[in-house]
Amino acid sequence: MSAKVKSVKEVYQMASVLFKSGVEDLQKEGLRLYLTRQLQRLKAERFSIAKKYGISTSEEMEELYKKKELSEKDSWEDFFELDNIEAEIEEAEKTLAVL
Repeated sequence: MSAKVKSVKEVYQMASVLFKSGVEDLQKEGLRLYLTRQLQRLKAERFSIAKKYGISTSEEMEELYKKKELSEKDSWEDFFELDNIEAEIEEAEKTLAVL
């Protein structure tokens, strides 16, 4: 006998009964876990780009540009990617803080 595919709402209800927890608590915990995993991924991406240039932040990279220690020609895509990743990290951390 194959299991009937359930809606997400039904699965939350089932888990709520199984774990004696409210549906909203399960949803919050699921979102918290999802955001935490996304943060880990974003931080790994940030580290990978930053390591390439021996920096920690896009601001440090911008300083290298100002000092003419880094060519924009060869690194501008990484700079914008790093800046975008930092913004996503900030937003994900704000969202986690309100959960």
